[in-house]
Amino acid sequence: MSDQLIIDRQLNCWTFTLNRAEKRNALSLELVEALITGVDAAHAENISLLVFQGAGKNLSAGFDFTGYEEQSEGDLVLRMIRIETLLQSVASSSSLTVALAQGRNFGAGVDLFAACKLRYCTPGASFRMPGLKFGLVLGSRRFRNIVGAGRALSILGSARSFDAHEALDIGFVDEATPESDWPLLLDQAMQIAQALDAATRANLYQALDVNTAHVDMAELARSASQPGFKARIRQYLGE
Repeated sequence: MSDQLIIDRQLNCWTFTLNRAEKRNALSLELVEALITGVDAAHAENISLLVFQGAGKNLSAGFDFTGYEEQSEGDLVLRMIRIETLLQSVASSSSLTVALAQGRNFGAGVDLFAACKLRYCTPGASFRMPGLKFGLVLGSRRFRNIVGAGRALSILGSARSFDAHEALDIGFVDEATPESDWPLLLDQAMQIAQALDAATRANLYQALDVNTAHVDMAELARSASQPGFKARIRQYLGE
């Protein structure tokens, strides 16, 4: 397993720690692939609770743009597709998924947070999804399903940041609390995860899931594959 991801495997709970603090846990190709492999392994073992957190000052700064100019547009599109593959695996998980966020979080890192069923952050956390600034449609429906169409339009349409207070107000986070309180929240999450047997829990989550996976992937691929993707990224990074 990549040293960019630490997996703490307990009996019924696996904790995935994004371990690139020096890069603010930006999602490199290696980290995304490690997450996909790790989540698949947890599902194969019917783990009840999956927890996602970031080392250092935040959960994730989103897509890692390091060296993007040396990559082909096709390579960049494939990286976006793999991120959406990860997000769909988490969003459709038969496990109870929990995200923990602190600090400033961006883009696909916020999408990973949104893909989880329970979402907790610190009072000082903030979130921003700027993908539409370079033409990328990623995670929009998942965000809409959480906060509603009007609020999603307000936030995504302007690519603005929103803080923990607003995130709590619109239902994007379940609780905004200091990191010292997170162990108690995880204990409560474990009780929820084990309240039902694995098969019943999986059936419940499937029944509650608004499954638009094929449409989401198609829209992501279509938006990312529009000619000039690198130029749009360059313009965004130069703003």
